[in-house]
Amino acid sequence: MNNKKEPLFHIVKREDMIWYRAWGIRLIAIVIALIVCAILTTVLTGDNPIQVYATIIQGAFGSKRKAWITFQDLSVLLIIAVALTPAFRMRFWNIGGEGQVLIGGLAAAACMICLGDKIPNWAVIICMIVSSLFAGAVWGFIPAFFKAKWNTNETLATLMLNYIATQLVAFYTIVWEVPKGSGKIGIINQNSNIGWLPDLFGSKYMLTIVIALLITIGMTIYLRYTKHGYELIVVGESENTAHYVGIKVEKVVIRTMMMSGAICALAGLLLVGSINHTVTTTIAGGQGFTAVMVSWLAKFDPLAMIGTSLLIVFLERGAGEISTTFHLNHSFSDILTGIILFFIIGCEFFIQYRIAFHKKEIRRG
Repeated sequence: MNNKKEPLFHIVKREDMIWYRAWGIRLIAIVIALIVCAILTTVLTGDNPIQVYATIIQGAFGSKRKAWITFQDLSVLLIIAVALTPAFRMRFWNIGGEGQVLIGGLAAAACMICLGDKIPNWAVIICMIVSSLFAGAVWGFIPAFFKAKWNTNETLATLMLNYIATQLVAFYTIVWEVPKGSGKIGIINQNSNIGWLPDLFGSKYMLTIVIALLITIGMTIYLRYTKHGYELIVVGESENTAHYVGIKVEKVVIRTMMMSGAICALAGLLLVGSINHTVTTTIAGGQGFTAVMVSWLAKFDPLAMIGTSLLIVFLERGAGEISTTFHLNHSFSDILTGIILFFIIGCEFFIQYRIAFHKKEIRRG
């Protein structure tokens, strides 16, 4: 006689859910998150939660300048997320976006500082573009090579390269510091504007936005309609299948990671050459790690990343406005952001899985 008790419920993986049901679950999760945040705000601060939410919108889109900055920040995050996506599609977990952005920005800054008074501006900009993309490609090649040849752990390798890139920037910050002893470089070529990327359509924000859109559309086409995009997806599904159909897995891994690193470095180029005109160890602002979440939330779909990037940037900029307006510790606004993201990420469980309850059998006689 088997007295083993059956569990009350178990987890069952769903078949593909209809898109409008999936988005319905996400919408419910956001509403619940807002309710929880409202209760928490009222209890801990006594502030009106409606005013807090209005302040979030004000922080992101309260003025023309704020809206432009929001879209510019969105564009940088989107470029990095799109850059990481082909590696993720290949099941190569590239956690090195932060370092690849930094090394691209460092290469651009080196050209601006070392070549600014030696060659024409257009030549400096070309050198910046080439050196940044090359540096990012090398930063992607290193972990890919070891993964392809000896199956090393790519997560650990790419993570460690972040620290190396950070320390390289820190080292050259001291080498190039202006003035000496300040511990920072300051605005590079502020008087001559040598190496500053040109404005587009008369706006200093448009260049980054246009490049982000082009990169997103290009990556969508690359993944969906090209041979190389098909190959990396096959490698991600099964390396054995890839070998069977004649795909050179090592070549695909290295090629994909070099492309991923180069596009991340492009974000670094824009941060240095177009947005900040300087380089620091914090210039990426953690976006290399945030981009991992952006890509995952969008299910590795470049077009869907426009929406997830907007959500993340909207919450981050709104959180900063909350701290300023209500004179709160910045940690409180981060708590609100974290709660909302927690619910959004957590709802994916209910999209992918369902809870099945066991029915009790009724014995007769």
